[in-house]
Amino acid sequence: MMNTYVALCAIGAEKILGNEIKQLGYSLKNPSGQKTLGRVTFVGDENAAFRANLCLRTADRIYLQVAEYSATDFDALFDGVYSVPWQDYFFKDARVVVDKVRTYKSRLSSEHSIQGVVHKAIYTKLGDIWHMHTMPETGSQSDVRIYIENDKATVLLDLSGVPLHRRGYRKDGGIAPIRETLAAVLLHLMCWRRKTPIHDAFCGSGTIACEAMLYAYNVAPGFGRRFGIENLKIFDAEQAKGIRQQEAEKIRPDCEARITGSDIDNQAVQRAKANAERAGVTAGRALQIIGSNARIQRPDFIQSDFRELSAPYDSGLLLGNPPYGERLGDVIQAQELYKDMASLFKSFPGWNMGFITAQSTFETDIGKKANSAKKLKSGNLDTCFYMFTNLNGGKDGYSC
Repeated sequence: MMNTYVALCAIGAEKILGNEIKQLGYSLKNPSGQKTLGRVTFVGDENAAFRANLCLRTADRIYLQVAEYSATDFDALFDGVYSVPWQDYFFKDARVVVDKVRTYKSRLSSEHSIQGVVHKAIYTKLGDIWHMHTMPETGSQSDVRIYIENDKATVLLDLSGVPLHRRGYRKDGGIAPIRETLAAVLLHLMCWRRKTPIHDAFCGSGTIACEAMLYAYNVAPGFGRRFGIENLKIFDAEQAKGIRQQEAEKIRPDCEARITGSDIDNQAVQRAKANAERAGVTAGRALQIIGSNARIQRPDFIQSDFRELSAPYDSGLLLGNPPYGERLGDVIQAQELYKDMASLFKSFPGWNMGFITAQSTFETDIGKKANSAKKLKSGNLDTCFYMFTNLNGGKDGYSC
C-alpha cells in the first residue's frame, strides 16, 4: 500500500531533503510542480513511515497525510476531518493535540477556530466509533497538523514525536547550538565526501563533527531514539526491527574519515567530546544488532583559538557556525571576530570553507566574497550560509 508523506525541513533545504528522500527509494510528489517552503511531499510504502524517521538526516519531522480536500467553510472542514478513519491510528486512551494550523490565501483564516473544529471532528469521530462520550486521554500524546492553502485542507498525522533534530547524543548543547538537522544540511551543501578532511574551528557542542561522523560511517541518525509512530496503531514492531537491522548492516566502521574540531573554550571542547562519544556509543549499539563489536572512530577535538590553527593537510573543508547574536553578545563583537577570521584563508590555503551566520555584513567583515550563499531558516532564526569553494583548484576530489 502506497501512502503520501510530508517531511519538514529548514526553509531553503527543500532540494537537499528531496534528494535524500529519492536516495531512500521514494518518489517526490509533483517534483516539478509548485514548491512549498520547508516541506517536501513524497510517496512511499508502509515501511517509509518508520524508515524515513530513522534515516533522513535533514528532515525535522515526518507526517502521514491522512486527508486532502476542498474546505471553503467550517462545515466542509469538519466533514473532511470526520471522514478520516482515526480509530485505525489511535488507541482509546490517546491524547490527540492539534499542534499547528497554517493558512494561506483561504476563506478559512482563523487558526484558533480551525484548531477547535479539527479537534472536535476527531473526537466526535472517535466517540461515535467507540460509543464514548468523553475520551480518557491517559495515554501517549499524538499530534495532528493542518494546512489550508488556496482553500485546500491537508490533514497530517505526526509520525516523529520529538523533532528529528534531537538525535539523542547531545545532552548539553551549550549556548544557541546549531540544530543537528541543519548541520547535516551544511554538509550536503558543501558536497562533503568522507575521504575529505573536515575541521570545525568553532565546534561548540560538536554538532557538525558528530553529524559528519554519522554520515561518514553511514550511521542512520535515528538509531538513538524513539519516534511518535511507536504510539500509533499502525506501528509494526517486527517491521521496524527489520528496518533497523537492514540499516545497521549498512554501517561502515572500516572506512577512513578525518574529522576534527576546536574551540577556544575548554568547556566547549569537553562538551563536544562527550556528545561525540554518545553518538559513537549509539552507533556501536546499532552494530550490535547485527552481532558486530566494531567501533567507529570518534572525531578529535582540541582547545585552540582559531587564530592559532594551521592546516594539517593540503586540502579539506573548514565548516563552522561562528558565534553571533546571543552567543557573542552584540553586533560589534561579531564584526570584530569575522574580521579576524580572514586569517583562516592564509592558515588553510587550498581548503574549501563554509560559515553560517545571522550577520548580514559577514562578507564585508571577513573581507572576501563567497562563491555562493544560501539563505536558511531553521526555527525562528534567519541565517545565511556562505560558501567559499574551489580555493584549491578543485584538487580535493569533491564537488557537487
